[in-house]
Amino acid sequence: MDRTVGRPSDVVAAPGGADPGELADLAEAVARETAALALAVRERAVHAEEFDTKSSATDVVTEGDHACEALVRERLAAARPDDLVLGEEGGTSGTPAPGQVRWVVDPIDGTVNYLHGLPWFSVSVGAEVDGRVVAGAVVEPVSGRVWRAARGQGAQRDGVPLRVSALGDRALAVVGTGLNYDPGRRGRQAAVLARIASRLGDVRRTGCASLDLCAVAAGWLDGFWEHGLQPWDVAAGGLIAEEAGAVVRLPGSDPDGLGPAATLVAPPALAAALTALLVAEGASEI
Repeated sequence: MDRTVGRPSDVVAAPGGADPGELADLAEAVARETAALALAVRERAVHAEEFDTKSSATDVVTEGDHACEALVRERLAAARPDDLVLGEEGGTSGTPAPGQVRWVVDPIDGTVNYLHGLPWFSVSVGAEVDGRVVAGAVVEPVSGRVWRAARGQGAQRDGVPLRVSALGDRALAVVGTGLNYDPGRRGRQAAVLARIASRLGDVRRTGCASLDLCAVAAGWLDGFWEHGLQPWDVAAGGLIAEEAGAVVRLPGSDPDGLGPAATLVAPPALAAALTALLVAEGASEI
């Protein structure tokens, strides 16, 4: 079965004189160093009896999250002191001016996996200008895989170009999803999943959105959807998927009836059918 299709958009320059390729180089370098730190402090986090929580009892944050974000901020400030940073743990360093680069950072995406000793977590570093992501890198500390993209320059995994799946048959599609930390939203997501699972090829749930988006870019998944993701969850991975040829629908507006909190990433051959199925089965009510 041919599962490769799509091509990156024409090469573009980021506003404000920032070169997407150079920003991607910096994102990759910072994410690589941060991934090494995440592994170095991981043993103190795995099965820790005490840890902080955020939005709910299952929305955990570890020493590694804080240490990794501090390192990212330090390295970005040293390399580009005029840029801003939006991080999951530290919030935003200000409101960007027109043309100003803002880095969108998840120091450890998949913290629950990280805390429980599972290998599916990442460091995600994206760069946006005027609200549009122009460069990004996702590094997997355990496997060492490096995913990256620069707008208009394609996406790669360990230097190998990526292309999304060509599969157009929804009934054969292997689709990823995620479940929210809020118990109420998680229950609604699970109800929709129960209604659509038999109408897809299969479903995967890894607990790390950035890696799910990268998996779509590689054609390992035929699509992905989730409700309630944040900018740091999707910044780098969303661009990687887009540059690999995916249709990328991020939270914000609601052009398709999925609801303003929805993320959907799929190959062009599957995007419309997957969207229609989700809408028909009540995804907008999540």
